[in-house]
Amino acid sequence: MNIQAVKQRYGIVGRSELLDRAITTALRVSSTDLTVLISGESGVGKESMSKIIHDYSPRKHNQFIAINTGAIPEGTINSELFGHEKGAFTGATSERKGYFETVNKGTIFLDEIGEMPLDTQAFLLRILESGEYIKVGSSKVLKTDVRVIAATNVNLMDKISQGKFREDLYYRLNTVPIKMPALNERREDIDILFRKFAYDFADKYKTEPVRMDEASKQLINNYRWPGNIRELRNLVEQLSVLSEDNYVNIDDLLKLAPQLANRNLPAKYSEKQNIEEREILYKFLFEMKNDLNDLKQLVFELVQRNNLEMPSLSRSILTSQNPMPAPTYQNDRTQETSFPEPAPYNEYSDKPVLISDNQNFSRTEEVEENLSLDEKTKELITKALKKHRGRRKDAAEELGISERTLYRKIKEYDIPI
Repeated sequence: MNIQAVKQRYGIVGRSELLDRAITTALRVSSTDLTVLISGESGVGKESMSKIIHDYSPRKHNQFIAINTGAIPEGTINSELFGHEKGAFTGATSERKGYFETVNKGTIFLDEIGEMPLDTQAFLLRILESGEYIKVGSSKVLKTDVRVIAATNVNLMDKISQGKFREDLYYRLNTVPIKMPALNERREDIDILFRKFAYDFADKYKTEPVRMDEASKQLINNYRWPGNIRELRNLVEQLSVLSEDNYVNIDDLLKLAPQLANRNLPAKYSEKQNIEEREILYKFLFEMKNDLNDLKQLVFELVQRNNLEMPSLSRSILTSQNPMPAPTYQNDRTQETSFPEPAPYNEYSDKPVLISDNQNFSRTEEVEENLSLDEKTKELITKALKKHRGRRKDAAEELGISERTLYRKIKEYDIPI
């Protein structure tokens, strides 16, 4: 099928590859009865995709209805979708047919499916699996032949993890997924859409179409457009009505829409990062730094008070052609102590050593530190619990994590309380 002809029929403007891919998927799936889940931000044109699927399907001569499930009150949505019997509840003075009965053999588009109540989700799942449903207040099983197209502007997997959406319904709806790109993902279409809306409103209000200078074009191209096409359309209509001149400069644009100056650039983020574990690691590293500073201070005080020679600090200093001058320190009695140049380098000089008063280096102890992140995390949690005598709330506050995360880590590392 010709994608350009489809765009022209439904008033879809743009040359984005992501947009063309979504339209192509909708056309290919239209000839089947597969359930489709359209995802995308609010205002990207998800309903247009549902109309394309219906109009190019064998059901095109039957009824199509679009329902915003998030706008129907929870107490009446079952009656709206499946109907009710007379006297089923207060105010039910007569029998009512639901959408699944009146649109039999047609297509139902369920927008904002993520806002559907859990009990309604169970009824919808039964229709998708067997075509059967029961009216509110009835015990009679009815049959329907309706194709369901659903849409969502939220992440349904997050809803599932929160217990607000059925996992089995998600996989039943998501037989064929279609992702509608946001306007900030198809920036090559912003200028085209602007000009299209400008001509539409010029024809509506009998005026000249508004135009922009280069600085204004750059500004709207850099804006994130959280409201997507709907927000851009509203802006063009405001300019068409409120601007004094048909040629808009950047000052006129910012005066009418100051939010365009906000870039709202996204931060780089990897889903693989575990923020909670990273916070624990940072806490551990900060404490380690403090411990090292205390240890250095202690070593310098011991060297100063006992008139000891400084041991070799690094290979680079000892092998240098021009060694640094020996440092001097001032003790409590204002007596200046000078340290001689270090001894020649040996292969163990950069290991931690225990220095005796008589400079006997015959006995050396190497310290191997466990650098496992899991072990350090476990050690830090154990210290915090011991410090606060097993009080998890105080320990979690000390570690800078939530009490729930601390409880999960205690279970994971099998830490005794």
